[in-house]
Formats: sequence, structure tokens, C-alpha cells
Amino acid sequence: MTLTTTLPPEVQWFTWSERPAEAVFRPLGIRVTPLLYSTRARKVSRIEPRHDPVRLGPHALTACRAELETELAGTRLALSLDPAGPFVQRGGWERRVAGEWGARFWLALAVSAEQADELRFDPGAQAVLIRCGSRWTALVTRDPAIAVSGHDSLDALAADLEENGYFSIATRAEAAPVLGLRFNLDMMASGGWCAAVADAPGLALEQARAGLAAAPGEMPVLQQGAGAGELDAVRDVLGWNTVWDAANRRRYTTVSRVWNLGDYAVFANDQAYAALLAAPLDPALARENLAIALGIATPQGNLAALVSSHDAWTDRSQPPLGGLIAWMIYLRSGDRAGLSAQLGTLLRSQRWWRTARDPGGSGLMSCGSSDVGTALYKGTHFAARNETGMDNSATHDEAVLDPATGCFSTWDLGLNCAVALDAEMLGLIAAELGESETAAEMAALAETHRALIREQLWDPARRIFANRHHSGGFVKALAPTAFYPLLCGAADADQAAALLAHMEDPQLFGAPFPLPNSARGEAAYGENVYWRGRIWPNVSYLVWLGLKRAGEDAAAARLAARSRAMFMASWQDRVAGENFNAETGAALDQGDADPFYTWAALLPLIGAEEICGISPWHGWVLSNGPDAVLGPLETPVGPATVRREAGWLNLERGGKTLLRTDHPGELRRLRIGEGHVGCELAPSAAASRIELPGVPASRLVQVRCGGEVLAAEPGAELAVTLPSSAERRRLGIWLLPEG
Repeated sequence: MTLTTTLPPEVQWFTWSERPAEAVFRPLGIRVTPLLYSTRARKVSRIEPRHDPVRLGPHALTACRAELETELAGTRLALSLDPAGPFVQRGGWERRVAGEWGARFWLALAVSAEQADELRFDPGAQAVLIRCGSRWTALVTRDPAIAVSGHDSLDALAADLEENGYFSIATRAEAAPVLGLRFNLDMMASGGWCAAVADAPGLALEQARAGLAAAPGEMPVLQQGAGAGELDAVRDVLGWNTVWDAANRRRYTTVSRVWNLGDYAVFANDQAYAALLAAPLDPALARENLAIALGIATPQGNLAALVSSHDAWTDRSQPPLGGLIAWMIYLRSGDRAGLSAQLGTLLRSQRWWRTARDPGGSGLMSCGSSDVGTALYKGTHFAARNETGMDNSATHDEAVLDPATGCFSTWDLGLNCAVALDAEMLGLIAAELGESETAAEMAALAETHRALIREQLWDPARRIFANRHHSGGFVKALAPTAFYPLLCGAADADQAAALLAHMEDPQLFGAPFPLPNSARGEAAYGENVYWRGRIWPNVSYLVWLGLKRAGEDAAAARLAARSRAMFMASWQDRVAGENFNAETGAALDQGDADPFYTWAALLPLIGAEEICGISPWHGWVLSNGPDAVLGPLETPVGPATVRREAGWLNLERGGKTLLRTDHPGELRRLRIGEGHVGCELAPSAAASRIELPGVPASRLVQVRCGGEVLAAEPGAELAVTLPSSAERRRLGIWLLPEG
């Protein structure tokens, strides 16, 4: 019996399984599983998204608080989970629409435990009692069950209902591997239960009853006003897609709980994106997801494209984004130990690309498949395409796989930009860790690679970046990777201007929705199949990040707003699309698109980051603007809330305001320490004000703004008037020690 776990106590109860309405206490394998039975349909629903209609609602990340709706034979129910403490889990149901007489529609709570020494129903206590070694769990319900049945498995309970109906009492029992507490929706149109884990049966029963009687909790709203619901959407997608990998005994955020990928599946980039998405909301989960992403490194050095319970694609990788994401997580969390642990794996991956995917020694990378492992598709054109992550993109149509080198006959633009960016990020990481020789090596590699991209992958005839044949000609098909040189810093000013024009061109990438993965004038655009014509959230996120790096804030804001509108249109129906139709913005018009994909949350993340974000080049960024409340979310000063109101930007932590200003635009490279507050101010046509509430003016040593020394305003608390300026300026406020 396992009584220990690496899971934080708050998530030992969670929706860990393929059945999202099922609450699982992971250390003991205790499960509370709602089943629905319709007499009209003579069918049981286990409430599984692959088989049953399920609308996934809000889901917390740091507690088992969740809501969903489901339907069977015209009866629609809402189900909820709501913890009353780390070891006390509640659940409930409420009928929303009746499809048949409620006396004939039953809900059964199936109670089971993987490690039970004893599992029985106590009629006197009206409770299920479970003993696992010395630990006890008690489950009580708001209303007494109409009947309690005993079964060998969940399938046996479902079969009993489907074969014998709701009148049968032949399987009544007080002890069994699975107990079914049965309720009907005529007598119990709504109901509730509470389970508590403790080290004595009486204590578990007492806590379960107390939890059942306690007031319900509330799901916090994370974003209101401008961009309302964006950070909430990130939380909900992560919450539902964070599941338990039983094979490796760990939690991780899967690409989608709807997909059938075996017991577990880790894609290198998807797992890294999951870490990035978790960082503002659950730093511990972010660290775990990134560790899993890097944990699929091969002895050769590359990160395997996919490792699952079925297969390991060790012959190929995916564009290296681990350095970018590791650095962004560090800038938010300051976790130096984590950064140090990640660097070695990331360096080996960077060096693998340069040895395994540059057979001609040009300095530019080609996709390929190495002669290692036994993976499905190894040595095929399809395997090489996997290395871009854009599996059936038209940009690969002209490529030929060379069996001698295992590489394509083309240089892939997106891959090269990712490798160059990765080298740059590894240089920053190494410098931060004091590894100056490695930092210089990576910085030089990045600079050389940027020059090659700028010179060799720019098509002067079309004035756009594109894939290129080793023999010299450019690949005809285009993709939004054309804009990745902005992300890695390869595009010069003239090239950047041309790219912006292409981005807005409705015949290329600008309309009706941005950014389709095939240019609108190409035949592949009309196919609307996966990477041929559809919009991909991960691509849009990287292009947005590139626009921010290039200082094209207006273009970045337009992309963010249009991407948000597209995402939110589907999110109203609780659909988080793997990809989207470029003409209509629909997520589910094409049968290959997953309806609840993790990286879909990158689109609402863009909107949240426009208010409070982390940039590899601009550090911590706060932006003033229309009224909004964002947070709490993780920041370099810990969990904080950003409040914009009537032109004022407020940064709040623990109920106290740390900083407030009416300065318009962005505050970049923001740092708030014990004796110093600093940032880079956006240009401002008028004077503005910055205040440090709670900081006595007497603590001020000096204020410098753009080289000018400023005086504090009269008053007890520190406030400074900032003069107007047409240029960006550095602001620094130095303080005496507190007290």
C-alpha cells in the first residue's frame, strides 16, 4: 500500500482519469465515479468525452474544483467537484433538463479503491467506509441512497443496470470491490456527496459529514474587463488536461484528455508549451511539465519527437523551444536551481541539431530521420516532416529525403529560426549561471545562424522568407514560419517591413482570420486539412512573440485581438481547438481537429500577456490600458494581481498595492526589490505619476529617469511625477532599508 506521494496535498484528490467527472484520491487509488442510466435508452453513460456528450466547464489547477455538463437520452445534468480541504473532497449533481420521468433515470456513485483492505457500506452510519492499511476514507451523501449494490468492477455495475434495469435488487450488497450508491432524478434531482481521508474511521466520518455541511467554495475569476476570461480559459484547459500517468507514476499535462494515445504520450514541444502555460498559474506544475519534456532526451542528444506507451520516436525531434521556455519560466519564477538542471540537456540537444541535421556543413538545418531506434515511420518522408511539427504542411511537398544522410533536400525556415533562437536563449541561460565560455559559444552560434537565415533564406523576388532547396531555388509554398525571423532576430529593418505587409495582406496571411498555415492563394489553403490551410495556436503565439521582440507592438496587438476573438467564439461552447478554419474561425468543422487541445490556450495566454507578461528580451512587462483585473498570477514578486482602473495601473500582492501609475503604455524590465524599483518607461506625450503606496517618502535615496534626477512629491508616501518624453527611458528608484 502506498501512503506517500510527490503530489501536493491540495491535488491528491483530482480528476486524474479518462473520466472527467470521476474524483480520484491518487495515493490510495480511491475513486468516486458517477454513472448515468436511462431506462428510455437502456444505456449507461460513464461520462467519457470520447463516447458521451461532455461540456467541460471551469477547472482549478491547485485543487479539485471543477464543473461540467453531460447529457444522456435527452436528460442533461451538471456535475461539480468542490474540495472542503486537502483531504476532503465533495461532489454534486443537478438536473438541468429532464428527458424522461426522473424515477426512470438513475445516477449511481461507484465507489472503489485500488488498495482497499476493506470497502463496505455501513447502514447505521449511512456511509461507505474504506480501509487501506491504517488509513480510512469515509463517504457520505446528502440524501440516503435508494439502494446500494455490490460489483466486481465498474463495467459489472454498468452491465447490471443495462441488463436488469433500475427495478432489480439482485445485486444489493454492503461489501464488494465496487459499491454503487443509487439515486433517481425524481427523488434526487440534485444531490451531493463528501469523502474524507483520515487515520481513524471515526475521524474520517466526522470530517466527511462536516465537509458535506460546509458552505460551497467559489471558483475565482482570473480576468475581468479587457480580455475577460482569457486567463480563466488557460486555467480551465490546463486543469482538465492535467492527468495521471500511471505507467510513470506522475502527473503531467497531456495534449488532450480526449485523444486516445495509450497510457501516456509526451510530445517534446507540446510538453514544453504545457510548462509555459502553467507558469503563471501553478509554478510546481510548470517545473514538472518541463522536466518531463526534457526527460525524453535520447543518448544521441536529441529530444525525441514523441515518447508514449506505444512507441518512441527517437529517430527524430521537434523544433527546439525548450531553451526559450526554460528562460521565460526562470524570468517569472527565479528558480535558479531548475535552470541549472535544465542547461545540460538543452545544450546536448542544440549540438545534436548541428551535427545530425547539417550534413553539408552549411550551418543551416534540414529535417530528417536518423537510423536509430525502431519507431513507426522511421526513415520515411513522413518522419522527417514530423521534425517541424507541421506534419502535412505544403512546405514539405517539394522536399526529397536523401537515404544516405537521412535529411531532406531543403532547408526548413521554421526549424532554422528555432535552432538559432534556442542558441540565443542557451547563451542567456549560461551567462546567468556564470558559465561564460558556454555563453559566448552559444551567442556566437546564434549570431552566425541569424546571418545565414537573413542572407540564405530570404527570397528577394517575393520579398519573404521561405524554405529553400540545397540546390538554390526557393520552395513555392509559404507558411507563417515566414515570420519566425522576427522571433529569432534574423530579419533586418527592410525585411521586417516587408513581412508586416505580407502579414496584413488578405490574399496571403491576413484574412479573414490570421494566420493560416498556407498562404491564401495556394491550393493547400483550400484543402483545410490539418497543416494545410488551418490556423494553429502555437504558430500564432510564436509570431506574436516575434512581433513583440521586433517592437511592432501595434501589429502584435492586432494579432492578439483577432486571435482572441477567434478563440473566444469557440470557447463559448467550451471548445479549445487544436486548430481553426481560416475562413470561418470554426474549430470543429474538420474531423481531424481535437476539441480540447492544450496548446489552444496559447491564444488566450497572448491576451493575458498583453497586460502582464514575461518577455525574453523585455523582462517583466506591465501594460496600462482599458479597465481590467488580472490575477492572481505568478510574477517575479510572487502571486500578484494587476488592476487597471480609470487610467491607473495597480500592482497588488497580498491585499497591498506595491506600485501604481497612470503612465500610459508598457513598463518593461520591471524589477521590484527591497531597496530598488526600476523599469523602462514607454514614451509619453504628457507627464505622469508613479506611486509606491506604503513606502514612506523618508526612505527615498534617489530617483533617476533617463539620466535626470527627480524629486519626490510632498507627502507621507513615496510618489514621483515623471516628465513627458518622446523616447523610452530607464526609471530607477533607490530606497533606504526598511526601518
